[in-house]
Amino acid sequence: MTYQKEAIIAKAHELKVALQATEAVTFYRAAEAKINTNQKVTTKVRDIKKLQKEAVNLEHYQKFGAVKQTEDNIDALTAEIDHLPIVQEFRRSQAEANDLLQSITRQISYKVTSEIRK
Repeated sequence: MTYQKEAIIAKAHELKVALQATEAVTFYRAAEAKINTNQKVTTKVRDIKKLQKEAVNLEHYQKFGAVKQTEDNIDALTAEIDHLPIVQEFRRSQAEANDLLQSITRQISYKVTSEIRK
């Protein structure tokens, strides 16, 4: 059986639509939307970005003690974000969606490789 490029692209589109309808991807998208609209998370991310810019400036002026303190502050804010339940939920959903995608990718790769070898 031979396929044209357009037919393969159409099948890939069908697979994309099917993946988007899976529970894992649906849950991931919902968790992502929640995290993107969470004020506590966005404030902490904004603070981290500010501190990162500050660290770059301090490093430029070779104020290494202040750089270390700023990096410690960044680490503390990152840890705070990591411990938020909404972030943990997002990371779990992200891992589940990624596992699904990796599994499908392996299956496609195996099938394509075995068909090519025939």
